[in-house]
Amino acid sequence: MALAVRERADFADLLAGLSPEQWDAPTLCAGWTVRQVAAHVISYDALSWRATFSLLARSRFNLNRANALCVAENSSADLVALFRAHARPRGVTTVFGGMIPLLDGLIHQQDVRRPLGLRREIPHDRLSAALRFAFRAPPIEARKRTRGLTVTATDVDFSHGSGPEVRGPGEALLMAIAGRTSALAELTGPGLAALSSR
Repeated sequence: MALAVRERADFADLLAGLSPEQWDAPTLCAGWTVRQVAAHVISYDALSWRATFSLLARSRFNLNRANALCVAENSSADLVALFRAHARPRGVTTVFGGMIPLLDGLIHQQDVRRPLGLRREIPHDRLSAALRFAFRAPPIEARKRTRGLTVTATDVDFSHGSGPEVRGPGEALLMAIAGRTSALAELTGPGLAALSSR
């Protein structure tokens, strides 16, 4: 949870410094602007358990539909305020402690940063924890994408799987196993073609 709190604070600081044009810029999440990604990240924290269940029921328990309902237009000031008000994640996303908010926040912060050219050095403790948890989080589909492969980070202590290896910086590895094809160019190894095809 402490890692998730720090990641959320960094995300809030990023958002607070964006220009109006950057808020409306596209992200690595197809069809979503920075504003919509930010709304997605924080929206479940603002819901009670009852409201979360109601949202899921309205979306017929389809996570993609539920997420789409959560990204209604919000002002940038309102979204930053929500990030600050919910600095410590709460609600349905905390069923695994801070792991879902950490993973979700870290990936989505990179979804925003990469297209905007706002690179950062992710603290290694957060990156290592996110890489490990990615293989236990079904929405990421990391297991499916890396089946029969070994994925190894070159800058943090992380390796997973067996088979032909894919190597590279931990952030690029995480983004690639989460389906962000733009990160593939930063990876190498005999397993890269298989990962790219998936």
